[in-house]
Amino acid sequence: MKARYFVLGATVIVAVGLIGFAAGVSVGQEKRARVYELRTYTVLPGRLPALHKRFAEHTMKLFEKQGMKNEMYWVPTDDARKDNTLIYFLSHESQDAADRSWKAFRDDPEWIKARDASEADGKILAKPPERVLMKLTE
Repeated sequence: MKARYFVLGATVIVAVGLIGFAAGVSVGQEKRARVYELRTYTVLPGRLPALHKRFAEHTMKLFEKQGMKNEMYWVPTDDARKDNTLIYFLSHESQDAADRSWKAFRDDPEWIKARDASEADGKILAKPPERVLMKLTE
């Protein structure tokens, strides 16, 4: 009788261990496939508040709507860039997902309306955003 419970207990422990191992491998592979995108925006003089407002009221929500995950946002502290630069990063399930999300975002009527309204009193960006796509290292 004791041997039977021992075998049953050992079987349960091995099964739970294998399930946990498989779940860990799956999660680890998912994180490695994820693509991170670092973006830097440089704005025209005096236009950083307009960019912040556009992100807070529209852009971040529209990113999420299109499958992009907002990760972190920063403004530099050095005098040369503190008033004209926004740096942030997003993450995507994959490179293909990033490409699909950006296309959907650019074509989204809500984005076009928000962008045009935020630029009614003048353009915001001094140049196109800088973009760096990255993946996690081993």
